[in-house]
Amino acid sequence: MSTMPIGGLAKATGVKVPTIRFYEGIGLLPEPARSANDRRLYDQAAVDRLGFIKHARQLGFSVEAIRDLLDLSDHPDRSCEQANALAAEQLQAVTVKIRQLQALQAELTRMVDAACRGQVADCRVIEVLSDHELCKHHEDDAPRS
Repeated sequence: MSTMPIGGLAKATGVKVPTIRFYEGIGLLPEPARSANDRRLYDQAAVDRLGFIKHARQLGFSVEAIRDLLDLSDHPDRSCEQANALAAEQLQAVTVKIRQLQALQAELTRMVDAACRGQVADCRVIEVLSDHELCKHHEDDAPRS
């Protein structure tokens, strides 16, 4: 099996070298083999594992969730219930984030639509940013009695 230096792994996966070193430092990637001159050498397993990590990060999984998913991946005979639970948790987090972003989009749309054509003293954008009470987005987050 052929090996590659860290730059080759970065190129093969689209992950920057400092990020690769970070993942090694926190234990998501195992310590690589070393050449005679102490350069890191990576194999296809490292490419595959880093690809898994990158994809999980793109889907918004936390480092701890990725650590758990990698552990599951390393033990293919185990039940996938925990993987399903982690994916369900991430889906819930994304759903909440989408709602928050939609509220932000609506508020920004209201601000832009109400934009004045006069002086800053009459500017709706400045007015809303200066007074949280005017921001509908914050009204949606207010505790309900």
